[in-house]
Amino acid sequence: MAARFSTTQQLPLINRGTTVIYQQKCATVPIIQQTTRPSLVPLFLSGFTLWFCIRTAQMSQSVLTLNLCFLLLIREQEEPDIENPEASRMKRAAAKHLIERYYHQLTEGCGNESCSNSWCASSVGFSRMDNNAAAVKALELYKVNAKLCDPHPSKKGTASTYLESSAHSNSACSNRKLNHKDVHAVRDNFKDINYLTEEKVYEILDICGEKEDYSPLIRVIGRVFSSAEGLVQSFRRSKPHTKEELKSLQEKDEDKDEDEKEAAACSATAMEEDSPTSSSSRLGECSSGENDVQKLAPDEVSVDVEAVRRVYERLLSNEKIEAAFLNALVYLSPNVECDLTYHNVYSRDPNYLNLFVIVMENNNLHSPEYLEIALPQFCKAMSKLPLAAQAKLTRLWSHYSAEQIRRMMETFQQLITFKVISNEFSSRNLVNDDDAVVAATKCLKIVYYANVLGGDLDTENNEDEDEEPIPESSELTLQELLGEERRNKKGPRVDPLETELGVRTNDCRRPLIPFEEFVNEPLNEVLEMDKDYTFFKVETENKFSFMTCPFVLNAVTKNLGLYYDNRIRMYSERRITVLYSLVQGQQLNPYLRLKVRRDHIIDDALVRLEMIAMENPADLKKQLYVEFEGEQGVDEGGVSKEFFQLVVEEIFNPDIGMFTYDEHTRLFWFNSSSFENEGQYTLIGIVLGLAIYNNCILDVHFPMVVYRKLMGKKGTFRDLADANPVLYQSLKELVEYEGNVEEDMMITFQISQTDPFGNRLMYDLRENGDKIPVTNENRKDFVALYSEYILNKSVEKQFKAFRRGFHMVTNESPLKYLFRPEEIELLICGSRNLDFQALEETTEYDGGYNKDSRIIKEFWETLHSFSEEQKRLFLQFTTGTDRAPVGGLGKLKMIIAKNGPDTDR
Repeated sequence: MAARFSTTQQLPLINRGTTVIYQQKCATVPIIQQTTRPSLVPLFLSGFTLWFCIRTAQMSQSVLTLNLCFLLLIREQEEPDIENPEASRMKRAAAKHLIERYYHQLTEGCGNESCSNSWCASSVGFSRMDNNAAAVKALELYKVNAKLCDPHPSKKGTASTYLESSAHSNSACSNRKLNHKDVHAVRDNFKDINYLTEEKVYEILDICGEKEDYSPLIRVIGRVFSSAEGLVQSFRRSKPHTKEELKSLQEKDEDKDEDEKEAAACSATAMEEDSPTSSSSRLGECSSGENDVQKLAPDEVSVDVEAVRRVYERLLSNEKIEAAFLNALVYLSPNVECDLTYHNVYSRDPNYLNLFVIVMENNNLHSPEYLEIALPQFCKAMSKLPLAAQAKLTRLWSHYSAEQIRRMMETFQQLITFKVISNEFSSRNLVNDDDAVVAATKCLKIVYYANVLGGDLDTENNEDEDEEPIPESSELTLQELLGEERRNKKGPRVDPLETELGVRTNDCRRPLIPFEEFVNEPLNEVLEMDKDYTFFKVETENKFSFMTCPFVLNAVTKNLGLYYDNRIRMYSERRITVLYSLVQGQQLNPYLRLKVRRDHIIDDALVRLEMIAMENPADLKKQLYVEFEGEQGVDEGGVSKEFFQLVVEEIFNPDIGMFTYDEHTRLFWFNSSSFENEGQYTLIGIVLGLAIYNNCILDVHFPMVVYRKLMGKKGTFRDLADANPVLYQSLKELVEYEGNVEEDMMITFQISQTDPFGNRLMYDLRENGDKIPVTNENRKDFVALYSEYILNKSVEKQFKAFRRGFHMVTNESPLKYLFRPEEIELLICGSRNLDFQALEETTEYDGGYNKDSRIIKEFWETLHSFSEEQKRLFLQFTTGTDRAPVGGLGKLKMIIAKNGPDTDR
């Protein structure tokens, strides 16, 4: 397919042979060339024209187009009669029936070769048109009440397909008697079927295949899949059949046992007879005996998922049948949303969840034809599920394969992307107000936690909470007098679905699919983070905040939300300080002021921060203001960065002995034999917290286990892989050793370490460990205890002090709620990926320089020619760290200026 557009945006969707192209409205019509007859459906959406280019092989008849034409008609009509909804429904059914008749008249004709109707395909001189043009023309003919031919006797057999489809909805449209014997003499089009099983579907499919007419199956699918009751009763799991039972099932045609008749009586009779008010009441009153007897596990449902998948695989290969699923979903979703919102239907029948399981097994939900109407409505209904139902759905999906989780994730992601790109969101038209995007994000949360729950979990090995609580600020009394309470006093929030499932994101070592695939970049681009943060803090039911679903946000967007939280907290502390000065006459000190000497920076900073931590920890949440004694200068960020750089350089100096340095990994670790007091480790914890709080990057290099421990998880054997790879490899070889461990290695449960003076210290992993040999049977216990000692017990005192200092600054922050350990490292240390091209594009010039100056051009030529190590040294020299900030070097604001107007330096 070759296409020419004036301005295009390509949407990265995964579709079945479908290209989705979004084009800005322009004066010229796009020229689309295709080797086969195209099927184009133009939809006008909020300043964009959406063209669905669907291959003829996929849509032999334009069922989708005809349905959309009818929807356009409904939009143009007046509001439905609220007092008489049945009359409105009958009018719509009659209109749809007439449009279908006009459509088939234009595409097939009436069969009379001497027909004089100029808008009939059987008339002489009629110009043939494709299905889409016929659908649009059918809508026009309906509006002008054009002449409608009677089907010729020779044509009645083929015309019956569409005539019968609406005979029940409006018998006044046609009083002709159809020749049913020529169509189907078997089971009267299966009108008695109100729910489906795998066997029933195959039975109807075989009968329709023999007659080469699938309209009866289409009607059954439309009736069952548009009815909540019918769908809930369908595809139930049962005990395995014996060979005799399977043989008897194959011989059945019209005869059913009494149980089937009873279940059918509880189901909806037809799609036309459904209504939102009746669906929930019938579902609550009618329940088969199987529902009452069957007891399910928390992660089980009564639907046979494998049977549903097999049925979809057979049926979705037929384009006409696929359209029936689409139309049924459009009709079903509003009724389901009403049931869940107003009738509390799930609490009365937990099997109602079957409906969502069955619909989500449709592999074509991410196709373009679903994105406009069907999928948004279904997501709105699914987002109304109560918390217990969401948790059960999560547990069920957690047993799915990675490919199945990815398919569902892509379904909701594509809807979000489609809605974001097909609308023009701004500060006045917020994406938070788009119901479809919000609903799809809520549904994506269920898939996200299924991905977490189905991954490699470590729900144990949690760090103990600090024994001594962090002292409260003395300002609390004043805040109470002012009618205010300290925000988030109980700490950052926890997602209710996490609580219901009893699992946290940080418990997942490796999810089924990477966390990064849940991030939606188009959404991040249009999200107004200042407004979203406001909704996050206010927690109103009317406004949705995407910060409640942080998995969909990238690190840059979340860091912006954290920045707003920090700045607002700084402003709050400053305001409280001003009020204190007015009420109690205290000296006004709205900033966290640190006055230090360069030669004694650690001692000065330690004394000052310790005093603040003891007297009033809330001062740590003020904006940092650093002053070097004997030096002039206003701290607008640069002095603070220099302070952090000097503190980090000195405190991580191996000569001080607080941390050990691994030359192989280039990482620091706590020195278990350090002579420094806990205050020193508390200081470095405060420094890390202040760096995040004041949006500074530190040149620190910790293994990932440190950030996992800060987020509440203990270190385990797997964390040794990057913390101490040599020891990890040795222990791994011990576990995998195929010989006799006790005889060949002669290891005991006693290990040795070396103190700073080179002395060997012995430690028993178990009581009398020197007398317990390591054997093939207990070697895994040895490895676990060894890892526990190295990563946790040996540095317990040092790390607790370090964590306590960190939490002094971040205890009220949503940091733990928003970020994973990998992202915490990114916040503190920055990214290892250096894009100097982005840095060049964002660099500003002053003092007479510009990007075209000869010196500037030579500067960038030289910099780009540097090796990777030289570039890191340059970055270290200019910024104090060899890493890029969150979002890359493009977020770094560098200014190159002349050293005075009379020089080129």
